[in-house]
Amino acid sequence: MLDDLDRRILRQMQADPGLAGAELADRVGLSAARLSRRIERLRDQKILRGPRAVINWRALGYEVEVSLRVTLDKTQPRAFDDFIEAARAIREVIEIQTFVGRVDVRLSVIARDMPHYQGIYRDQILSLPHIADIEALMHVARIKSDESLPL
Repeated sequence: MLDDLDRRILRQMQADPGLAGAELADRVGLSAARLSRRIERLRDQKILRGPRAVINWRALGYEVEVSLRVTLDKTQPRAFDDFIEAARAIREVIEIQTFVGRVDVRLSVIARDMPHYQGIYRDQILSLPHIADIEALMHVARIKSDESLPL
């Protein structure tokens, strides 16, 4: 699917996402036009999902991150759909993941401080539908967070 040139392009884009097109073309040894066609093909193939802003939420005053592992009442046919729809409406929920196993859903929740988190938990999280069990894990440190792929 990917040739060596595609891999070089993707490695350079991962290493320096703000790289201008002309500089990227120069680094991988292509003309700007050929680079543009390659990047368009990678987007068409859904390999490149496009640019995005990565926001440092701590710089915006959010100091607390909690991971909630939720087990749902799976006797309810719409448990997943209802839960996920309601969880998406909580602004402080920044990630929702589903699993197969004892834990059904994991939510990442951010808050300004512990009183703010307690309010979110009591007023919004505990009112989510179909919760059978919930476990909170307080985030202490992020050791590795890298979306770069070994290309």
